[in-house]
Amino acid sequence: MKIPIYRPLLVAGLAATMAGCGSSAPSIVSTPLENIDSMPLKVSDLTETELQGWGGSDLVSDTVPGMSVNKAYEEIIKNYNGKTVIVGVIDSGVDIEHEDLKNVIWTNKDERPNNGRDDDNNGYVDDVHGWNFLGDAVEENLEYVRIYKDLKPKYESIPASSVSEEDREEFMLYKEAQGEYEKEYNETLGMKNQYEGILQQLRMAHEAVSAQLGKEDYTRAELREMEATSEEMQQYKGFLSQVMANVGENVPDAIDQLNEAIEYFSGRLNSHFNLDLNGRAVVGDDPNDINDTDYGNNEVMGPTPDKEDIKHGTHVAGIIAAQRNNGIGINGVAHNVEIMAIRAVPDGDEYDKDIALAIRYAVDNGAKVINTSFGKYFSPHPEWVREAIQYAAENDVLIVNAAGNEGINLDEKAVYPNDQTPGNSAEIADNFLTVGALNFTYGSNMVASFSNFGKQNVDVFAPGTEIWSTTPNNEYEFLQGTSMAAPAVAGIAAVVRSFYPNLTAPQVKQIIMDSGLSSSASVILGGNPANTMKFSEISTSGKMANLYNALIMADRISKQ
Repeated sequence: MKIPIYRPLLVAGLAATMAGCGSSAPSIVSTPLENIDSMPLKVSDLTETELQGWGGSDLVSDTVPGMSVNKAYEEIIKNYNGKTVIVGVIDSGVDIEHEDLKNVIWTNKDERPNNGRDDDNNGYVDDVHGWNFLGDAVEENLEYVRIYKDLKPKYESIPASSVSEEDREEFMLYKEAQGEYEKEYNETLGMKNQYEGILQQLRMAHEAVSAQLGKEDYTRAELREMEATSEEMQQYKGFLSQVMANVGENVPDAIDQLNEAIEYFSGRLNSHFNLDLNGRAVVGDDPNDINDTDYGNNEVMGPTPDKEDIKHGTHVAGIIAAQRNNGIGINGVAHNVEIMAIRAVPDGDEYDKDIALAIRYAVDNGAKVINTSFGKYFSPHPEWVREAIQYAAENDVLIVNAAGNEGINLDEKAVYPNDQTPGNSAEIADNFLTVGALNFTYGSNMVASFSNFGKQNVDVFAPGTEIWSTTPNNEYEFLQGTSMAAPAVAGIAAVVRSFYPNLTAPQVKQIIMDSGLSSSASVILGGNPANTMKFSEISTSGKMANLYNALIMADRISKQ
């Protein structure tokens, strides 16, 4: 599942209200910053422009924990181009027509467009810009819902005492999936009902007050001065006063965001948890047969005309490589990069088979970096994906992976994909880099409240809160999640591989980890002030990824 974070800025406050009521780079002689704990904290709020570009900021000059991207281009990269690097984006799809992406999209030069033939004999017909392993599928169940649905007929009427020894493991999987389904379904339904209740009360109060004041865009001061002539109006006035105190004065905006939240939770109920949904039916393959590979198409923008379902992948692609300095939109982290669009992540959980084949496709068609901003906690065929990761390692391809957004310790709970086998902390390959998310506030709150962490299973942290990037139909939007942190690091990897092509994937991984900024600060985890750890102890490197320092270290290591 692509890893979104649905957190409307106003909805959280409303809930609280209700609760209360080619060329080589030049020689670099600078040295990495060893420790930044003496840096002053940013005390003023970021402006809109600063927020839109904070991921590229420099901690020393901006007191914001960005990746020093701007500094790297100004002082190190300058006008050097390096070697073109292909980055595979395995995701929901990419808007390859976007104004800020269309010039950085990979083109398979060995494939003649739209002739209905597999010109390059790679097994994929007309794969000009990548491949769509989902065909026309969009909505899907979560993996544990699929497991529960598949095993329910076999086990729903059987007591545990009657399960045979040979079925015991499968039965336990069924019970685990059932428990997860029932918990998450009820929580999602509860959130939908809660927001519907808030919306109903907010609309009633807003309509009543708007009628009395003769305007919908009233201010807190106007509300405060309004005479409440009835008990009901006093309640409306008090409720709206709390709403405005928590979420700001724009009540219509709060109503819009509540509607968005309700639509989001309703969509999850209708797709992710829908036991009657068979999203895979339109694909036409057997997802449990890794050898059944004749499926999908070349429509990397997917089947939906409004392109809404490829927002996630388009945002990820922009973070990595939106065309720099073209006077349009944003600057991606990397220049001289081509984005290979691989659609394999539906609105729901991805299939292991699609991910395994997508990784192999990217490797076989020239990608040197692959971004995987998705994840799930149940996996029927993890071995297929691990074998694909090893295949990428054998072919010197670096995979940059999102850690996930549940605010949990991945050393205690496995997420898929990963580079380990159950019960064994040893990595199966040295080309898999997992990224947690940073907030733009340096200090105790610098780890995003949603970000997973783990000394063994998260390698490095990077900007992932309120990230401005490309979205379909030539638009731009703030999204957040480790899904946004991973492509930031994939961009660093692409730049390093561009200027230092002699470095191997494991070397690039280690450079990104070793060259980052360290901190001895204690940070809040999972958004819980009672849960704190030293930043140095929540990832393998204990560091924040930094392009400037990565180039410094890469230059030195490439000359050894």
